[in-house]
Amino acid sequence: MTGTLTILRAGPGLTVQDGGRTGWLEYGVSRGGAADRLALAEGAALLGQGADLAAIEMAGMGGEFQADTDLRIALTGAPMRASIDGAAVAWNASHLLPAGARLTIGAARNGSYGYLHVGGGFQAPEHLGARSAHLAAGIGAPLAEGDALEVGPDSGRTTGLGLVPEDRFEGGIVRVVASLQTALFPDAELKRFEQTTFRRGARGNRMGVPMESDGEGFRTEGARSVVSEVIVPGDIQVTGDGTPYVLLAESQTTGGYPRIGTVVPCDLPRLAQAAAGVAVQFRFILLEEAVELERAEAERRKGLRSQCVPLIRDPRTMTNLLSYQLISGAIAREEDVL
Repeated sequence: MTGTLTILRAGPGLTVQDGGRTGWLEYGVSRGGAADRLALAEGAALLGQGADLAAIEMAGMGGEFQADTDLRIALTGAPMRASIDGAAVAWNASHLLPAGARLTIGAARNGSYGYLHVGGGFQAPEHLGARSAHLAAGIGAPLAEGDALEVGPDSGRTTGLGLVPEDRFEGGIVRVVASLQTALFPDAELKRFEQTTFRRGARGNRMGVPMESDGEGFRTEGARSVVSEVIVPGDIQVTGDGTPYVLLAESQTTGGYPRIGTVVPCDLPRLAQAAAGVAVQFRFILLEEAVELERAEAERRKGLRSQCVPLIRDPRTMTNLLSYQLISGAIAREEDVL
């Protein structure tokens, strides 16, 4: 199946995102891609396709969409209210979006970024090897009302699958490893950093999120000796007023603020999905432990497809209930008995 998905109404933060573009740091372009790459893997599992395909990322709110042909879709990431022609549909699940039907996606109930996937992926133009919009780098643009997105070929047929997502929408413990400037922070400051309960600040975006607390800011010794150098998503920079900032997918490529630590990549979705005001605590772990965590997470993501299960449907919402074989062995009156 191929087709087009038209945006009838767009929330303020809709963009096409995939896994991002690598190999361009030296030219000033960071990886970019989906803020929550785990959500891409979950959508791929629900549709039985590769996680490299592009989806629509929805920051805080979705929109209204219509397809010109039958499309398989999946909804992952921050849970949002969704319906097809007014009938509610499950989140973290795959569905059939019939031609002409209207898919409506509302505001996030918790978390920050929701994702709309289609079978075959969205065929947005490629730039530097990826389809992702990278607004900070001037690549692509937010999606708007009237945009029509082409959908790639889809050889799959299965829908009606659900997946229990990894819990990452309400903050919690985030594991970090020492960074290049961690040693510039006195031991007492590092201990206080771990003991502090932070709140995700309201000014965060795809570049990074500030972590606010009620105590004093975090101070270093010799911070002025830090030179501007390469930085990556997950780095926690501490600004001049002592506020930690966790860098996300569209972070800048270099920076001179000291880094108190770096978030383990498998925990980064927890920071990306934290809504404003959500509580977060950081815990230092050894690099060797972080490597093992990453290996285990990679294996877990490979097995996501096996964790997808058929949705349990509510008979009250099934308009074609009589077309189902509700009792094993029963047949319709007009069918032949073998």
